[in-house]
Amino acid sequence: MHLVYPAVLSALLFCTGLYGVLARRNVILVLMAVELMLNAVNLNLVAFDVWLRDKLHSGQALTLFTIAIAAAEIGIGMAIVLAVYRNRSTSAIDALRDTAESREPAEAASPDEKAEAAA
Repeated sequence: MHLVYPAVLSALLFCTGLYGVLARRNVILVLMAVELMLNAVNLNLVAFDVWLRDKLHSGQALTLFTIAIAAAEIGIGMAIVLAVYRNRSTSAIDALRDTAESREPAEAASPDEKAEAAA
């Protein structure tokens, strides 16, 4: 088996996922793009495992761990997205970033005023 074919396919998948992460504004689509990037890495791991004829199949074992981590990441990511959507009624990344940056910093108080407020 030639190593070039899966490597090129993996590079295309990774670049597509990278474009999805950088260009998309919806959190769910960004999570899907991250999954696409992880699948590209998994394809590389298995392809190099077959190409190197590893007796331990360490590439395939590492792929199983990566799949388990990706499943946990999606579960936690979707829980966070749902919690944010319930609180803010939007899943757009720009809107979430704007609300975080629009908070005005607390005015700096002198040490005497802080002591009076604490007492």
